[in-house]
Amino acid sequence: MKEVLIIEPFCGGSHGQLIQLLSTDEEIGPKCDKVCLPAKKWQWRARTSSLYLSQVIPYSNTFKVLFASSVLNLAELVALRQDLSGLKKILYFHENQLVYPVRKHQERDFQYGYNQILSSLVADVLVFNSIFNMESFLSSIPSFLKLIPDHRPKNLVSQIRPKCQVLYFPIDMKVACKISKGNSVEGIQSNSINSTVHGIKREQPIVELDFAHETDSEAHLNNLGYGVDDRNTDLSFEIKCNPDDVSYQSSKNSGCQKDISKDMYQEQHVGDDVYHQMFAFQHSSSAPESSSTFDKMFLKWDPRALNDRSLHIVWPHRWEHDKDPDSFFSALFQLQQENLSFNVSVIGETFSAVPEIFKTARLRLGDKVKAWGFQSREDFLAILDAAHVVVSTAIHEFCGVSMLEAVARNCYPLCPYRLVYPEIYPKECLYSTPSQLVKRLKRFCQRPQSVNTSLCKDLIEQFSWDQLREQYRTLILTKT
Repeated sequence: MKEVLIIEPFCGGSHGQLIQLLSTDEEIGPKCDKVCLPAKKWQWRARTSSLYLSQVIPYSNTFKVLFASSVLNLAELVALRQDLSGLKKILYFHENQLVYPVRKHQERDFQYGYNQILSSLVADVLVFNSIFNMESFLSSIPSFLKLIPDHRPKNLVSQIRPKCQVLYFPIDMKVACKISKGNSVEGIQSNSINSTVHGIKREQPIVELDFAHETDSEAHLNNLGYGVDDRNTDLSFEIKCNPDDVSYQSSKNSGCQKDISKDMYQEQHVGDDVYHQMFAFQHSSSAPESSSTFDKMFLKWDPRALNDRSLHIVWPHRWEHDKDPDSFFSALFQLQQENLSFNVSVIGETFSAVPEIFKTARLRLGDKVKAWGFQSREDFLAILDAAHVVVSTAIHEFCGVSMLEAVARNCYPLCPYRLVYPEIYPKECLYSTPSQLVKRLKRFCQRPQSVNTSLCKDLIEQFSWDQLREQYRTLILTKT
């Protein structure tokens, strides 16, 4: 009997990694059903997913615990599905929207933060992935509510704080830790829910309704998009992979079949025109002259192209303004002007609106670029293996999973002295100004052998799934 209902309206990235770890755990997995939506159109997921989920979450009198990320408007869901109100409701904050850095001349969307406050009032337990995440959320509530013109609610922090706790994001060290010292990763299977088409991330446009516990191999096949026989339940669904109309057909013992078709590839972060070029590019023997600008700029990882004598810098973040790519590339341009030798791999996740600086940097850095664009999981890990330094310039970060994975594979972290980073990394790894970042990188370029890649090796252990597993089990499997 399933006692735990896991809900993820945006099942990708770190959100997907956490769901994967929980649902495959030998104690949590057999007791949970999970309802997940693909990681696309985050704004719409935050605004509207509760109504849709209220229609597809199964009715069950065995559920005792509900676990969801803060993307979900929990208040709306519980109002729509009052049978869920009596469950122990756990809300996990990968991030909070009260301190999200909006761009200049752009107004903050009040609704996202307001939804998280409402959800916090309805939840029984609030879990944050860092102290910084928790404290920035709580301390921002009073000023955030001042945006309401009148009749403002009061004393909400005193109601919410007692429910809060910090539980670090778990890293699967069997995958994340450095296994080989070469440039290839052998024997590692990707646990990612996503795959790549010429470096641009695509998702499975599938709502996953997991009413039966999967074996590890079955879960892996599911993540790769293959159908898995749903043997352990009488109720199953045929899932039609039409991105515009995901339909469900209840059947008895029919199994869960996924109709993988060309429609599936259209669920990109990129536009339709770019998609058509990508699809043609994928199925041609060579890239056509008319392939998109992004196709031409994408560079797949090839360890043979790496100059082992030069410093290898990796930037593994989302290609969005809150990761401040301008500051990162500005530092590299200064190194380039001084004729310093270095390699760089820029391998973060891409979306439809890519900042212009990426096009400029790709052309300007030329053959110093060794990988460009979203890579396969295996190549991502291989790039980390081959890198000396991993850099963050973020102005919005509550945990930094890709940074932690890079450090687990012996990269030296250089992080700004702000956000969550002082909570995690020693002072030696922090810089306060852009000029300090340039100075550190310049020194490493001159002496790559001086990079102490083992400096942060011990701190990573506190984020390992082996260390955190029992805390997560207690959190989720304790019914009250």
